[in-house]
Amino acid sequence: MEFTHDGIFQWLAQFAYQPMTVYGLLVAMMVMSSFGLPIPEEVTLLSVGLLAYMGANPDQYPPPYEGAPVVNPIFLAALATVVVFSTDFLIYCIGRFWGRKLITHPYMARMFSPALLERAESFTRKYGMLATGIFRFTPGIRFPGHLLCGMLKFSPWKFGMIDGLAVMISVPTQVLLLAFYGEHIMGALKQFKTAVLAVLGVALIAFIAVKLRDKYRNRNQRAEEIAVEAIAAEAQHPNPPVPPRP
Repeated sequence: MEFTHDGIFQWLAQFAYQPMTVYGLLVAMMVMSSFGLPIPEEVTLLSVGLLAYMGANPDQYPPPYEGAPVVNPIFLAALATVVVFSTDFLIYCIGRFWGRKLITHPYMARMFSPALLERAESFTRKYGMLATGIFRFTPGIRFPGHLLCGMLKFSPWKFGMIDGLAVMISVPTQVLLLAFYGEHIMGALKQFKTAVLAVLGVALIAFIAVKLRDKYRNRNQRAEEIAVEAIAAEAQHPNPPVPPRP
């Protein structure tokens, strides 16, 4: 097919025959994404699924030498599932035992504004254990969502059951779909490449705009809080009157 000759696909194809590198990168990226790295885990899952497809089609993506090891799609899907569930549960445990102290740390306070935490906590209390599954299917709020589930002392067994089911539905399917049906999916990407790039560009601009807006609001809110604190402190400890000069 025409897209097999694209430079980007030919460059990616070399990694289809470096399975240990791909497995290691998959684990590293999944762990970092679970802990709030601003790269959705879907990007990593679809990328490794694409590599598995390339390795299964040596006629289109020739190996560097005869008998070169290839990325295994079944192992990829299983590894991704285990890593994602393990990191989700680890974040839940961190929230359960150290969450309240953790969110007061200056670095975490920059990531999670009081308004964001209040909204997320309200949502979690409203939907209960159902929120666990919703967080798993919603990029961008997985880390704070799972942290809050632990902070609110949700049952670890129920959290594990619901999150595990959501992981088994969402994670391996993304890898295997591309691994086994990559020809059709990549053909569609080639056909609509311009539209896809335009959508991604708009999404990136919108993401940056929202981040800048939130940063501006948080800075103004903090300035107002400092001003209010200063006024309150002055009211509690007024300066003594200056005696008139003789």
